[in-house]
Amino acid sequence: MRLRTGTAGTVMVPKTHWRLLGGGVACAVALAGLVPRAAARTYTIDSSRSRATIAVGKSGALSFAAGHTHEVAVSAIAGKMTVDLADPGRSSVELTIDASGLKVTGKGESADDVPKVQETMVGPQVLDVRRFPTVTFASTSISATAKSAAALDATVTGNLTLHGVTRPLTAPVTVRVEGETLTASGRLAVKQTDYGMKPVSVGGVVSVKDALNISFTIVGR
Repeated sequence: MRLRTGTAGTVMVPKTHWRLLGGGVACAVALAGLVPRAAARTYTIDSSRSRATIAVGKSGALSFAAGHTHEVAVSAIAGKMTVDLADPGRSSVELTIDASGLKVTGKGESADDVPKVQETMVGPQVLDVRRFPTVTFASTSISATAKSAAALDATVTGNLTLHGVTRPLTAPVTVRVEGETLTASGRLAVKQTDYGMKPVSVGGVVSVKDALNISFTIVGR
């Protein structure tokens, strides 16, 4: 490269050199920006290994005599989880549940009651799965409460759409990463009335509680 000298003895550098230098700096900045993103990984939910359980309690004047807690198993879970253990705020969750896949387990129930409870749950009185076939959740923010190289305790906030109603929801979640597998687990409570569902009542003296207690383990690969 030949340098030129101006009238005042200033060294003049060709414009092409500045363009090359500027391009090199721009590339370096762009590559530096990509480095943090390498820590984020996206996991596809493994429906065969992901489970949630809904406990539906009883209330009312005769609840002590009539009953037990209904247990509902949720297995048809799909979606993805993007997790950045180094920067949890860049993580996200998207879930879709097939509402017709919710099944009364029969735990603590008489064999004759199970099909009746199942029919009521998926019918117009409660989930109304023909009109609202899916339940979805999409996170809006994730913040860490504790973290390590392979684990994360976080507060996940997002929008839950259930029975055609979308409302914000927050839940504590524990995330573990082992090799190519991610496991997210936690517990939360959801009120039926928040989503336009009326708790079923029997004779006005026994009804299911408004709050549904949900525990879940979601596995992604």
